[in-house]
Amino acid sequence: MANKSLFSSIKSKLLRAAARNQAGGVAYALKPKHALAQLAATGVLANTYYATSEMQLDELRSLIDQVDDNTYLAKLAVYARERASMKDMPAALLVALSKRDTELMHRVFDRVVDNGRVLRTVFQMVRSGQFRTSGRPGVGLSSSMQRAFQRWLNEASVTRLLSASIGNDPSLRDIMRLARPTPQDNARRALFGWLTSKEISRWAPATEADLPAQAQALIAYRQAQTAEAQTLIAAELSVRWDLLVDAAKSPLVWKAIAQRMGPQALRMNLNSLARHGVFSDTSMVDDVASRLADAEDIRRSRQFPYQFLAAYLHADEAVPQKVKAALHQAAETACGNIPAIPGPVLIGLDTSGSMTTPITGNRGRGATTKMRSVDVAALFAAAILRRNPDSVVIPFDTQAYDVRLDAGDTILSLAKRLAQFGGGGTDCSIPLREAHTRYRNRKFAGCVLVSDNQSWITQRQAFATGLHGSTGVLTEWQTFVANQRRLDNSAPRLVCIDILPDQTTQAPERDDILNIGGFSDAVFQVVASFLAGDCNRFVSEVEAIAL
Repeated sequence: MANKSLFSSIKSKLLRAAARNQAGGVAYALKPKHALAQLAATGVLANTYYATSEMQLDELRSLIDQVDDNTYLAKLAVYARERASMKDMPAALLVALSKRDTELMHRVFDRVVDNGRVLRTVFQMVRSGQFRTSGRPGVGLSSSMQRAFQRWLNEASVTRLLSASIGNDPSLRDIMRLARPTPQDNARRALFGWLTSKEISRWAPATEADLPAQAQALIAYRQAQTAEAQTLIAAELSVRWDLLVDAAKSPLVWKAIAQRMGPQALRMNLNSLARHGVFSDTSMVDDVASRLADAEDIRRSRQFPYQFLAAYLHADEAVPQKVKAALHQAAETACGNIPAIPGPVLIGLDTSGSMTTPITGNRGRGATTKMRSVDVAALFAAAILRRNPDSVVIPFDTQAYDVRLDAGDTILSLAKRLAQFGGGGTDCSIPLREAHTRYRNRKFAGCVLVSDNQSWITQRQAFATGLHGSTGVLTEWQTFVANQRRLDNSAPRLVCIDILPDQTTQAPERDDILNIGGFSDAVFQVVASFLAGDCNRFVSEVEAIAL
């Protein structure tokens, strides 16, 4: 009777899967708000393994139409920018919001458009006409959006405006010519004239003497005849370092620029420093390595190991080993910024073929990152293992891979080793099946699956369902739960982390199952809270954003 009762209980929890994922496998459809949050936290509007950029844009517009909650759209735009560190998706949400609630759009504009790059992205999206409700594309800005751009341009500091002038297509000049901000004084009038390349005679009543000191110093730097003169000016300039690179005359100037860079800029531009001769000076090698691995700065800025793995993967052979070793050390320190997760946990790491897609999508020659989805997933697994060394990692595609890991190894080495497995199809139920067979006598606080959720094979056959029409994941999860309760009557929890955009999941939302999208440090906090007993959902995290 005990067994019959047990399996009757399991059957009642096996919800029939009525949807299909991008790979054609059975899945559960996420509710529109949740699906939109997943897309906002993972969508890159570029080609991925299963979805083109056009498909993602169509999904985004469709989901926005289904979410009749403008406040939620505003909060999600802020969440995607501030918490998930995305660029294109928050911009797209902001533009969509401008068609539905201009007051809300104005309230969140500055939080989403927090730098010149996002300003250009929003402008490009508006001008494309992809979110227009009527009229012809490319005819200009709506009056409401024009006011938002004007306010941003009028209120931005000189430093921020100069920084926003970096980049083209569209350029800041393009934006200003359509936004038409009204200068409040001669200093701003001269600056606007210079940024839009107008002749000085058209600045009247302002003159060249009215240009802010930073702009005048930048002009002097660009017109300097020698590297020595440039170096002297650069040492005093209070502008972003990347405003200086185009005119830099020699490695001497590049060394001065490197000394101006913060740790994040250094991390992202190691190849440029190597290419321009900065590392030919051993003292500069020591300086860069020291600043990259500054433990206090890493803890204070709450940097995540992901950023250092990206820098390590992109570093050319010309980057000195001492600098690369500093990236390893920095990643180790950054692990301390990850919240402790109740454990031990079982970590299912998807290493299937679709996980080889670049994490930010295929963007064409020279613009596509070397960071693959499997690299990010492996880093997640390695970071959890580092914080909870009694956990078990199971790489999988259509089979489980046996890997013996030393939790004391460096975080980047662990991630690199884990990312080398697999490459075949996808069966997300495998780690759970391993847990209640090979590890059936091990106690786990829960399971974390890191995947693109494109599972299409089960233990039965390709494109088949699990028991009673459920997915293979839900079938195996119920068996896992029953086995864990056999050990100590506990209530384990399942977290499905989706790192690529999709509207489906392999396990439906319920008290013991959490679905979350994204690959930023914000995901770790949600996972840690859920495994510790917090019942908050992904959508709840978005709705908790204060406007």
